[in-house]
This record gives sequence, C-alpha cells and structure tokens, in this order.
Amino acid sequence: MMKFPQFSMLPFLMVVVMLSLSGTTLSHPHWDFLHCLSLRLANYSTISKVIYVQNNPSYLSVLNASIHNTRFSTPATPKPFAIITPLKTSHVRSTLYCSKKHGFQLRIRSGGHDVEGLSYVSEVPFVILDLLNFRAIKIDTKNEVAWVQSGATLGELYYAIAAKTNTLAFPAGMCHTVGAGGHFSGGGYGTLFRKYGLAADNIIDARMIDVNGRILDRKSMGEDVFWAIRGGGGNTFGIVLAWKLKLVPVPAVVTVFTVNKNLEQNATKIFHRWQYIAHKLPDDLFMNVWITKVNSSQVGTKTVQATFRGMLLGGVDELITLIQDKFPELGLAEENCNEMSWIESVLYFGGLPLQSVDILLDKNALPTLSLKAKSDYVKEPIPESGIEGLMSMFLEEEADNAVAMIPAFGGKMDEIPENELPYPHRAGNLFEATYIVQWTKEQNAESGKYISWSRRLYSYMTPYVSKSPREAYVNYRDLDLGINNINDYTSYEQASIWGFKYFKNNFKRLVQVKTKVDPMNFFRNEQSIPPLLSPWKKKGN
Repeated sequence: MMKFPQFSMLPFLMVVVMLSLSGTTLSHPHWDFLHCLSLRLANYSTISKVIYVQNNPSYLSVLNASIHNTRFSTPATPKPFAIITPLKTSHVRSTLYCSKKHGFQLRIRSGGHDVEGLSYVSEVPFVILDLLNFRAIKIDTKNEVAWVQSGATLGELYYAIAAKTNTLAFPAGMCHTVGAGGHFSGGGYGTLFRKYGLAADNIIDARMIDVNGRILDRKSMGEDVFWAIRGGGGNTFGIVLAWKLKLVPVPAVVTVFTVNKNLEQNATKIFHRWQYIAHKLPDDLFMNVWITKVNSSQVGTKTVQATFRGMLLGGVDELITLIQDKFPELGLAEENCNEMSWIESVLYFGGLPLQSVDILLDKNALPTLSLKAKSDYVKEPIPESGIEGLMSMFLEEEADNAVAMIPAFGGKMDEIPENELPYPHRAGNLFEATYIVQWTKEQNAESGKYISWSRRLYSYMTPYVSKSPREAYVNYRDLDLGINNINDYTSYEQASIWGFKYFKNNFKRLVQVKTKVDPMNFFRNEQSIPPLLSPWKKKGN
C-alpha cells in the first residue's frame, strides 16, 4: 500500500481559494478528489501548474493541446473532471492514489495520438493524467543507449539523438508528434523495422508505477510484466514513466526515394508486382506504398495514385542497382532519389520541410484533422482484380482525404518469434495495411459518412487479408472490433473478440499478467486487457 507523510493544510486552503475564484465550489460532488490531491502537493505554485479543472481558464487549452483527432474535440465529447499534469513522480503517485480512493477512472496521455481517443475520453467520470511534463531524454552514445520519458515525442527523441551523433538512431515511427509512451506500449514501427525490428524490440528497461504506487524497474517488475508493457497496449498494467532504449547503428548517409504511379501509369500492375518482391528485399531497405486520390492530368477529373517510397541504409548507386535488378517495373531513376542523413530522412518521411531539424520539436507542425483508422495484415498477394476494386473505392467522394499506408514486412520481422513480445505479427506477413479516412473538424456533423466508407473498405478487403483471426495493429485502435464493458465486468470471452485480433495467442499471457498485477482492474479502458476475475464478478454482479 502507498504511504504518504502528513501534510500541512496550507496547500488545501490555497487550492480552495484558487478553485473558488475560477468558479468551482465546495459543493461539487467530486471535491473530495481535489481535496485529496491538493493535500499531497507542495504549495500553491505547484497546484496551479498541475491541476486543471473545468472552470480553469487554461483547462480547454491544456485538454486540446494534445488531441490529434478532432473527432473527439466536440462540445458533445465527454470531458475529464480534471487534468493533472505532474511535474514529478510523487505527483503521479498522488494522482493514482486519489483516483483510486475517490472512484475516478484514470486515463493516461503521453502524446494524444490514440486514434480512438482512449487516452483522453471516457463515458464514466474520469481524470486525465497528462505526462506532457515528463519529456526528459538522456542519450549515452558511448554505451549506445538512451532513457526517454513517456511524455516526450518521437521528434524530440530523434532530435536528441541527432544532436549527439549522426551514426546512431532508434527504430520507431515516422510521425514526429507521436508520444513515446503510447507508441512503445503498442510495439511501434517505422523506416528501420525491417533492419532492427519494432521500437519495443529495442527497449531494455523501463520505470513504471504499479497500481499500488510502487516504483518498479525491469528487475523489480519481473520479466512477465516487462514483456507485457512492450506491446500489450497502454493504460493496462501501470503507468510507465520512462523507457531505456538500445540505440542502433545507421550509416552517415542514407538514400530515400519516391516514385508516383497513377492508374494511367499502371499503378495497379506495379503494386501487384511489388507484393511479390518487397518483403524479400535486403533488410537494409525499407519500402512502403501509399494509395490516395489525386488530380488527374485531365482537368476536372481525379485518379488514384500509388506512391512508392523507401529508404536504403546506403548510397544512391547501391539503391538504383538493387531496384533495377529486383524491381525494374518501378522504373526508379536517380532523379527520384536523395542522399541525406538519417535525421533528415525523419523529416522526409514525416512530410516536413528539410530546411531545419528544429521542426521536430514543433508539436503543431502538422494540421490536425478528424479521422477513423482500421488495419489489416496481408499474407498472400492480392490479385490484380482485388487491387482494382481497392483503387476504385478511393475514387469515391468520401475518400478525398483517405490513405492506405502499406509497409512491406520481412527482414528482421521474419526472424523474431511471434511470442517474443505481445505484438505477434511477424513471419508470414507480406505487409500491413492501415486505412485512414480524414475530414475537417467543421465536417464532424457528417462524420458518419466517412466512418461508413472506412467500414465498407474494410469489408471489401475481407477476402484478401489474414483470417482466424483477422489480425489488427493495436497502435491503430479500432473499437469496431469489440469493446469492454467499461464500468462493469468484462469476461475473457468477450475481450477475446478484439484481443486475439491484436495479440493472437499472446492475449492469453497478457490476461495472466494483468490478473497478477492489477486484479481489481483499476487501469482500464474500452480495449484494455481485463483480469480473469474482476471486482464486479467477485460481487456476483
């Protein structure tokens, strides 16, 4: 059990004044939570920087600052009673303690990129623990390791590595505003994963607070828990504050390329051929395909474009020779290629201007839209007729801002057993396909038609993707796959509906770990791992 020293009443009196001035009254039904938390914070200055209740003038700006899906930024979206932005570990422990004591569900947010909003939305009374101040990064180039706190973005991590060396990197995602904590919790992959595996494959230690407030590292949490937090999804086993990473070598020069092919340029046939080749290419080469709607050469008409992009850990001559030998159908030429440093390739694949790496520190460098995402894994090449149908769906009205992102697997991913970590999608996969449809915040009233389009696309792909289970990637959460009873008992059988899609047989071990470390299911959301026996079941409900 957590034990706290006796505290002065002064912080509580100060928070009374502060919250009363902002419009919060002592008759508020959840005042006991604020009372509890304020007694455990040091002083008025700390309270004003850590606790944001709904009448606080900064509440909405803090809430919205890390929302990267405006589908969950509407007047009708459930809001947290309070947002807690801890400055140190004791603040995290205090928030955990008071949330448990006074019946608040805790949602833990690092970067706010959860595509279903589970890190900042709940249908039951809740508090957000926002780790935006937990962003410290320490790079040790001598030992080729780094410590990164969960609230740091991938961009901040990459920037910190590049500031120390141009021959070390970390194999994580391509979007620089994604929070490290959530990304690592689901596995995480990017341009280096065919060479080095997932981000989670390269995590060698962690610092976590469990449901009882204990601060644990790899040794004290045990290998089962350490296994579970590296890919089993966030907000399930505890609050991971920091991760120790194994950095990986990269050459001083890498080569990136982009080749665009539309329907009139045989995009369908080239993509069909790509399926047979990309996963067999050397693991120094990353390749993916993006399918989007674009303007046609004929004024006023649209077509579909397949964008073939990639990166070789080597020079341009080596790349061109390789592609001309293995994939001549692409027609790769020197003008499609650029040699650059690894950190510049982060900008390139992130859709950022190449002028300065400082943009990696800008969390607002990319526009924020509403979106719905779904994912699949493909184990057999899709026939040309199937690709034609996929392409045709991107000509529909709802697909104006839609994309299918398709990275080739193989390489290191084929070598790692599927039970090595909770993320099971290893050997046997040609590629993963993520379908994202976007619309503006102003179009949220019409969100139904865009979500319907994504579901129709997902249905169309059924014959061509993995089966029994139809696998999905937990970092592109999809509540269409099934949900828990958020404030009631969720059986193993019910959670298995979605759990086996994300984790395959690893779901069983995840449930065992959850039962051991959080048997009362305090850390939970609509798709968190449930324990085998919950408090509601114990009560006979």
